[in-house]
Amino acid sequence: MNPKLLIDPALLIRAFLPIHLSGWGALVRCRFVLRLVACVGLFVLGFSASAAVHRSTNQLWSLKLVVQPVVPTGWTGSTNPIDAFVAAAWKAKGLQPAAKADRLTILRRVTLDLTGLPPTVEEQTAFLQDHRPDAYERVVDRLLAGEQHAVCQARHWLDVLRYADEDEHLDASRGLHHWRDWVIRALHDDVPYDQFVRAQLTGYRSTTRTEMVATGQRHRIEPRPDDLFALGFLARGAVPGDGPESQNLAISAVETVSTAFMGMTVGCAKCHDHMYDPISKRDFYAMKALFDPLVPRRVVLATADQWIARGQAEEIAARGRRRYETEIEELVGPTRRRLYDERVAMLPAEIQIVIRKPERLRTVEEQKIADGYYPILRIDSDKVMDALPEDQRDAYRQLQRKRDEENGKRGPSLPTFWTVERDRARELEKSYILTSGEPDRPEKNHEVGPGWPFAPTTPDFRDGRLEAFSDWLTSPDNPLFARVAVNRLWQWHFGVGLQKTPSDFGELGGIPTHPELLDWLASEFVHSGFSLRAMHRQIVLSETYQLASEMDADGERRNQVVDSDDSFLWRFRLRRLDAEALWDSIHQAAGLLNLAVGGPSFSPGENKPVRRGAYIVRGYSASRDVLPAFLQSFDVDDGRTPCPLRTQTVTAPQALFLMNSPEIQRAADALAARLQPEVPDHAGSAVDLAFQTVIGRLPTDPERNLAMQWIQSDPARLPGFAWMLFNLDEFLYVR
Repeated sequence: MNPKLLIDPALLIRAFLPIHLSGWGALVRCRFVLRLVACVGLFVLGFSASAAVHRSTNQLWSLKLVVQPVVPTGWTGSTNPIDAFVAAAWKAKGLQPAAKADRLTILRRVTLDLTGLPPTVEEQTAFLQDHRPDAYERVVDRLLAGEQHAVCQARHWLDVLRYADEDEHLDASRGLHHWRDWVIRALHDDVPYDQFVRAQLTGYRSTTRTEMVATGQRHRIEPRPDDLFALGFLARGAVPGDGPESQNLAISAVETVSTAFMGMTVGCAKCHDHMYDPISKRDFYAMKALFDPLVPRRVVLATADQWIARGQAEEIAARGRRRYETEIEELVGPTRRRLYDERVAMLPAEIQIVIRKPERLRTVEEQKIADGYYPILRIDSDKVMDALPEDQRDAYRQLQRKRDEENGKRGPSLPTFWTVERDRARELEKSYILTSGEPDRPEKNHEVGPGWPFAPTTPDFRDGRLEAFSDWLTSPDNPLFARVAVNRLWQWHFGVGLQKTPSDFGELGGIPTHPELLDWLASEFVHSGFSLRAMHRQIVLSETYQLASEMDADGERRNQVVDSDDSFLWRFRLRRLDAEALWDSIHQAAGLLNLAVGGPSFSPGENKPVRRGAYIVRGYSASRDVLPAFLQSFDVDDGRTPCPLRTQTVTAPQALFLMNSPEIQRAADALAARLQPEVPDHAGSAVDLAFQTVIGRLPTDPERNLAMQWIQSDPARLPGFAWMLFNLDEFLYVR
């Protein structure tokens, strides 16, 4: 229940405001009263919220233990418990469900859902010809077992975990695609969800992290080598130039981990006690203390031979570079020193003394001053060029070019990856509440120890802080862990979760539309050993998932009166393709899509094979667009913050992309080339093939006739026909 104002603002206005007011006096008095009302309102809200923090955690439905509910009986002939819970809600609400969708609609829906790719013509034909009772079940199992399922689902998880290839504020962006590829591999292998999360928090999948050896000593078990890349999740929060006192990684970890895996907005308590949920400011900083000992570490991904070869190349390049740098210094040294001295002379006298003092003779404070003035005193090559006499500029350019050529002999840099490691010294440091969340304003009188909201009274930290937290978080007894995960899966299949705010299971998040169904799914998730694949299968095999998106007008009108936003699943909610699925569908229809899994990201327009949309570069920079215009147009976030649910806008740039972009033109030409062998003798076959390839069904007779009339057996008209198909709503939406 949201806190309510205890004082009616209208009473305050009537008490302080005369009945007749005019002119500036009225305006001034109105402003005064409005401010007074606002202050009183905020005070009352703050009082109510403060009381909310101290409420018993048992009042939140999401913190109550998950108890598997009894499956309702007698409401449906389906053997899938999902349908039983949904049908019972229909009966209670007086709703009439839509009929089952036709086979090709279901095939396109489930194929796009599970893989992000449309069904091929061959897959459509095979499914229509398969009359076995378990034909659909076989399709689902085939899709779940394929690599492309993992690519599609990884994109969902990486939205939640704020993946980005580039970010000017983050060290870890270089090589971060290795983390993305780890997520894809883990999902393809159906790594249990508890292990999936633990590996990203600690580098260990198992809760057993030590073993007794023959000598009677206990040693820490080495983690799986490939799980090094899982820690890219935490390294994502490291900021360039982070010193040993940095708090950025820890703060970022608290905010992302709490929303992604706990479904709790712990980050709201960074500056004050949570306004609505039982999470205090101390809880936030106790959780931050879990991550305080972590520091980013750069790992070079190279063999011993690669290291040796790199060192030899560096030495060769350095010798050549030194030769030309000596010549450059002889040519421009006097000019550079003159420009430098002129800049130093403009500084205050006391600063000049520090700058002119040899570095080895400066105190620590003096060195900080000198470092602070370095950007001002640095003389860039273009400034030197401007100051040189005209007859020396060409010589300077030639020497610079030759120096750069020598520098290039080092070859490409060795690939790197950012991970995290524990800093033993930082483990011994104390953690404090930070005033307003500012790292440089610790409240030394408010020390906090490691912990987290809803933690046991005395957590067992013998294996480590994060290990204790991850064991609690991923425990089958944790009511948040399974509920939050299965709700996300439901959202990715139906467009909206049973709990509509997937990262907020607190007071403001409301309650689920089907609480018993959510708890049944959470229980099944635990019983399955946290198998994500098993839960996907359970959901898409339900009759609820296979309902049509349309029904007769009278039935829809009656249902809308009771449930205007389709919360009770009486039909399948129409959904627009996500950006990545749209990209993949366009290029697969054109025969241009490369389905290779893994590797660095790419930018659209590069002269390379077209890869899946999940591999398109994303990120943020204040000085340039990192996120391609296509992704921006179709509502992809840049990864700066977790994205539990993408917005769904309808904008002009989306229509312009489908009508005018080079990608669409290229795809239309390529699809036309695939259709051309069917023309002119078999134009009807070309139309059939085009409809099946683009929108997953055969055309109706009127559609076929209109298309043939337009094509007129002229191959030159095929690109326009292909363009038209890519611009159909039926292509853009999943129904």
